[in-house]
Amino acid sequence: MRYGMSDGRCYFAHISKKTCIAHSFNRIFTINDFDMAYSKASVFSDEEIEIAKIAKALSHPARIAILRFLANCKSCICGDIVAELPLSQSTVSQHLKELKSAGLIKGEIDGPRVCYCLDGDICQRAMKIFNQLFSGIKCC
Repeated sequence: MRYGMSDGRCYFAHISKKTCIAHSFNRIFTINDFDMAYSKASVFSDEEIEIAKIAKALSHPARIAILRFLANCKSCICGDIVAELPLSQSTVSQHLKELKSAGLIKGEIDGPRVCYCLDGDICQRAMKIFNQLFSGIKCC
């Protein structure tokens, strides 16, 4: 990908996901010369990143409904979760993927189906870190 001015004096060349070079007046700038296009995740603690990851997974009501459904079942579900929710198969699959990515649920292949259940250790950890987060907030 290249971006630039119409006279060709300046352009950005996107070489790979991690490399972006700008040529301008015969000077080469690396992406670190710019105040954009790189992650600032390194300025946050591991715990803050973990909280954000879990919070993102919890940020949709359908995912909360899936977690409640799995919690109420008290065992792994190999059946059709879609039958329990007013959502399409593809939508439920996408939400399950997000929950699994955050580590809140586990999915194991059982023949043609995937069995889902809560990951108790991660759920306990999530409760602990959210309790710590909110107990430290002092309202005026």
